[in-house]
Amino acid sequence: MPGPVVGDTRRMTENPPEPTPPNRDLWDARALAHGTTANDRFYDVDAFLAGRQTLYRTERELAGDVAGRDLLHLQCHFGMDTLNWARLGATVTGVDFSPNAVARARDLAERAGLAADFVEADTQALPASLYGRFDIVVATYGVLCWIRDLGAWMRGAAGALRPGGRLVLVDVHPLYQVFASREPLVADWPYGGGAEQRELSTTTYADPDVAMEPHEAVEFPYSLGEVVTAAVDAGLAIEDLAELVEAELDPRGLLPAPVDGLYRFPLGETQLPFLYALRARRPEA
Repeated sequence: MPGPVVGDTRRMTENPPEPTPPNRDLWDARALAHGTTANDRFYDVDAFLAGRQTLYRTERELAGDVAGRDLLHLQCHFGMDTLNWARLGATVTGVDFSPNAVARARDLAERAGLAADFVEADTQALPASLYGRFDIVVATYGVLCWIRDLGAWMRGAAGALRPGGRLVLVDVHPLYQVFASREPLVADWPYGGGAEQRELSTTTYADPDVAMEPHEAVEFPYSLGEVVTAAVDAGLAIEDLAELVEAELDPRGLLPAPVDGLYRFPLGETQLPFLYALRARRPEA
């Protein structure tokens, strides 16, 4: 693309329109679909409004007692988990880059009678108004695979924390991301590296039976080492890192049905990790 003509005195546009971020159209569509279809496996809005707790034991234990704490939820989607943190006593703010998700989250908060602030923003470029305000930053389940700039995401999470505040991150283990199926065991995904992986998405994890308009999905695989390194480079001190071989949630739907309420990833005589849980602290000084 040619540059401006030498000597041309016309001003260039000072604020040219930015291209639509990758995946925003996809998540705009999902934000309208989730919680509205007959066989939705994840988002039962009526049950939430009746008081159902959507948070899992892992993130609740890592976060500890949130009553009276300022909590920021990154990539909050349409707000069910954010609002359940509010039910536990936190003062909550949710961030998502999808305008449809933010609009639905605000509506859901009003319907539930819960106080919450929802901000439309890219988590790789958090607004300055969020910096240094929070005791806890939370992000859970299917988070970092959508992030092109892992370092920017971690710097934003760290920057939003007050000194002594903590990041709670629970996400799909990169080893689990590698596999397309468990029986047979088929691997079709890189283990880390961050190189973009593109595909055309015509459905959604919440209800695979529902056909949606095609949208390009752009994902980025990160190894556990890359995630930890990004957190440390952002100035965070790792307090706890667990690779989970049993949990209450299977975010990809590939694991055997639990017999005791906990999912596991069996392989031969062992169990593979399928989630990881990280807690990191912003140092006091």
